[in-house]
Amino acid sequence: MLEPEFRGATHHMWRAEGLLPRYRTYLCTMHAVIRASVPLMELALERVRRRVSSGDPSAAPLAAYLEEHIREEEGHDAWLLEDLRAAGGTPDEALAPMPSPLVAALVGAQHYWIEHHHPVALLGYIAVLEGYAPAPGLTDRIARRTGLPTAALRTVREHSVLDTGHLDELYALLDRLPLTRELEATVAVSALHSLDALTRLFVRLGRSVAAPSPRGAGPVSLMGVTP
Repeated sequence: MLEPEFRGATHHMWRAEGLLPRYRTYLCTMHAVIRASVPLMELALERVRRRVSSGDPSAAPLAAYLEEHIREEEGHDAWLLEDLRAAGGTPDEALAPMPSPLVAALVGAQHYWIEHHHPVALLGYIAVLEGYAPAPGLTDRIARRTGLPTAALRTVREHSVLDTGHLDELYALLDRLPLTRELEATVAVSALHSLDALTRLFVRLGRSVAAPSPRGAGPVSLMGVTP
């Protein structure tokens, strides 16, 4: 239902016109998303461990998956800052501005569902982030259109390879989890919300143009204006 709109948003975002500054904004935006990944999984792991003793049959396999996936995802936010520096930006461009409300809507819903419903909701979010990873040829296209060095493209390059295997692991987990119909719906609603929120985020990115601060220095916000 949502995939055609998402594909259209990403196609527009990666167009050649103005790609270099837009790519830097993309790195800042994705840093705001990805730096929340491990903390979200750590929160889910803490909450799901409480469910093991209460007899939740999905708790133990979900906890084992989260423990492994936390190790796999550690440090990926640092990759984005390294890419940003290699692309001619600075870490402050990602770290200083308040993250977009669209990022908060994407990530914050998971925090709420983990705390107030069931940690299994996070699997829908992970399925979207892993399932809609950068296409294998995207790295070469960005390099060709921007002239950026390989060092500026690590995150896109690595995730185009890593996320396929991660998605297979997630699907295998979903196949073996003893989920009730209610919990299956929880994963599905989380995934639909995540894809819708990610689409809106990429639509905004496709419209964005990085602009210098009026004072000639300082960070650029995700909407192209300084705070």
